[in-house]
Amino acid sequence: METQRGVRKTRIGVVVSDKMDKTVVVEVKRLLAHPLYKKIVRRRKKFKVHDPNNSCQVGDKVLIEESRPLSRDKRWRVKQILEKAE
Repeated sequence: METQRGVRKTRIGVVVSDKMDKTVVVEVKRLLAHPLYKKIVRRRKKFKVHDPNNSCQVGDKVLIEESRPLSRDKRWRVKQILEKAE
C-alpha cells in the first residue's frame, strides 16, 4: 500500500516473542560499515508488530511494513510470513 508521500518502509526479521495478543516482537538484524574504521558491525533492533490473526510463532521469518501508530509502541504490521518455524 502506498501513502501520499511514497512507498512504505519494509523490513525482514525474525519473531522473538509472541506472548501478547495480536502483537509479536520482531528482531531485525543489519550489517553496516563503521564510519571511521570500516569494520563491518552487526546492529539489531526489536519492533513491536501488529499480527491481527495471531498467525506468527517464535522463529518465523516475516516481512513487516510501517503503518500509522496502532498503540504506544506499535508502528508496524506483519505484511507476509516468509518462512514458518519448525
